[in-house]
Amino acid sequence: MAHCEQVISAAGTVDTVVSRMRSLGAALPARDGVAVFNRVYLAVTEAVDRHIDAGGFPDARAAIALDVRFAERYLTAVEAAAAARRPPACWRPLLQFRRHPGVRPLQFALAGVNAHVGHDLALAVVDTCRTLGCEPVDLEDEFDRVGDLLVSLEERIREDLMPGPDLLQIADPLTHLLGAWSLERARDAAWTAARTLWALRRLPDVAGEFTERLDTAVGFAGRMLLTPLPG
Repeated sequence: MAHCEQVISAAGTVDTVVSRMRSLGAALPARDGVAVFNRVYLAVTEAVDRHIDAGGFPDARAAIALDVRFAERYLTAVEAAAAARRPPACWRPLLQFRRHPGVRPLQFALAGVNAHVGHDLALAVVDTCRTLGCEPVDLEDEFDRVGDLLVSLEERIREDLMPGPDLLQIADPLTHLLGAWSLERARDAAWTAARTLWALRRLPDVAGEFTERLDTAVGFAGRMLLTPLPG
């Protein structure tokens, strides 16, 4: 793999975004939908940090840059909502329904993952390429390793937040929602979207339209994932 050459700034570290996520989580009620996703995302970001420290990435600088740019998109969306600014469409369903009593914690977690992987991950790859002066192919190993951690995270989400067997029956609407979305497919689509956006970087109007359509589509999927369900 060709290594990205530019070193990211000291301010843009995984520790910095972990600290911001911890502060955010401490300020939110546990049942808040953003808090539910934040706990999940904090866990995977800490796992990425441990993998970086253990030499688990071929290019640690590229892994740090990708992880930080990825996290910053989520944190910026939450901060925009807190400041009464309009967040990206992909995040609006979670931010609007975060206190709805008919939405289960598992739905909040998956809606957050949908927004972050379906929209933010592709843009984070492009952000990282611009920061480091490299091509998406140079980040493929880091992308795949982060993606593997995210897939393992999805399994953990389902184990930790899944209702008991007596509640999760074939007729339960949550069963149908769970079967309608796949993190692995979302990750594959994010890589394709990142490569497409990079190819379109000299056509800003087309790239902007593509990004807007991606944002809208991911937001629509998130709204479906947050359909209020009977208790």
